[in-house]
Amino acid sequence: MHKIEAGTLTVRQVVDIARGGATVELDAATERDIDATRKHIDALAAAEEPTYGVSTGFGALAVRHIPADRRAALQQSFVRSHAAGAGFAVEPEVVRALMLLRLRTISTGRTGARLGTARALTAMLNAGIVPVVHEYGSLGCSGDLAPLAAVALALTGEGDVLAPDGSTRPAADALADAGIEPVVLAEKEGLSLTNGTDGMLGMLVLALHDLTGLLEIADLTAAMSVEALLGTDRVFAADLQALRPHPGQARSAARIHRLLAGSGIVASHRGPDCTRVQDAYSLRCAPQVHGSAGDTIEFAETVAERELAAAIDNPVVLDDGRVESNGNFHGAPLAHALDYLAIPPADVASMAERRTDRMLDVARSHGLPAFLADDPGVDSGHMIAHYTQAGVVAELKRLAVPASVDSIPTSAMQEDHVSMGWAAARKLRRAVDGLRTVLAVELLTAARALDLRAPLTPAPATGAVRDLLRTRVAGPGPDAHLAPQIAEAEALLRSGAVNSTVQHHLGGQS
Repeated sequence: MHKIEAGTLTVRQVVDIARGGATVELDAATERDIDATRKHIDALAAAEEPTYGVSTGFGALAVRHIPADRRAALQQSFVRSHAAGAGFAVEPEVVRALMLLRLRTISTGRTGARLGTARALTAMLNAGIVPVVHEYGSLGCSGDLAPLAAVALALTGEGDVLAPDGSTRPAADALADAGIEPVVLAEKEGLSLTNGTDGMLGMLVLALHDLTGLLEIADLTAAMSVEALLGTDRVFAADLQALRPHPGQARSAARIHRLLAGSGIVASHRGPDCTRVQDAYSLRCAPQVHGSAGDTIEFAETVAERELAAAIDNPVVLDDGRVESNGNFHGAPLAHALDYLAIPPADVASMAERRTDRMLDVARSHGLPAFLADDPGVDSGHMIAHYTQAGVVAELKRLAVPASVDSIPTSAMQEDHVSMGWAAARKLRRAVDGLRTVLAVELLTAARALDLRAPLTPAPATGAVRDLLRTRVAGPGPDAHLAPQIAEAEALLRSGAVNSTVQHHLGGQS
């Protein structure tokens, strides 16, 4: 179980809770802070002077002062009307992430939500209740309104939630089964539960986790392709990389160099008889591309860490009890990072596709059979697997086009500039999946090529990964159904087993 203390969470905790199903609890000090802040809201609710979000309408309707006997209806109406999403239901891990991150924001004591509401949200998260959140509905400004409203609606016992088998059931039934009383929202709580950038941040955190692992895989598949194509490891030497001191480049080159250590294939053409002067860019420049991708991830991690320390709501409750409007709900910082982060998958995948193509072309593969086929002409080998890879790379290029440069004014021009950060996050998730597919195809192709280089032997690290793959996918032979092999390779990459194998052979270093 992970504790939320004064609104603090780490990237690792978010992944564990959102994806791994770990539970969460509020510590005693945090609960006291939530309770203390609520007293300020209650005082403002009792005052004759209207306060935005407490005793008024919302957005363009903020000019109306709402009488006390209508405020519970106001909160429920707000949540019902804002749960206006459409399209497919987003992934449960995304919903759990945004639930967790909204709970974290409430725990900062800046939103004015009641302790009972925070406890109910905690209980819903721990019970594994996942509200149906639709793909469309957030413009990334005033937060992820429709997605968070869907969660708030379920918290009140309305709307639908996902059952374990993927079907839907009424939220009221799920809450009853878990012993959770539906929340009757009080003043300010409609905004407190919905006015945040939690969906964008959750998807950013999950993407950062996945991309970090996939960049390690990209270095691995690049190393395997270097071996398969009889390339050199000299270009990855530390003194050459130090001439251009980008930290990501240095890490990537060092990793590839260690992966190739002890390679019989590389050693076989290292002597004076080798006429090769330089390898193609897709081999030689892998650290420059992969390393820049790593540095981009570090920038985005900085944004995520800042957001994980933020209190995003409007209005917010300050230490002295003032309730002030602000613009911190604008998703631009996240949207820009999410868009920036969609570029590296496209470029890393494009380079991997070029290496794959070289292994299949007899004019450039240095002795490998055409398309790595068992009987070229009768068999097609990996020809169409490369087509699939190329199709995904083309899609990744389209996904790299930024969403945050767009803006559609809404709410009677009150929200006249929006971030489109939710859209940026959604396309980044597709980009992460696409990169995994591309690397899976390169892994399959490079492993097959290494087998075909026998009796020359690969490095211990790359050989171990090849052997791990062979526990799921057969080695060279006549043509077989390739789609299941690609799916198996993707599942292997998703499982983390390849990363673990690599780290084992590199002495725990990634």
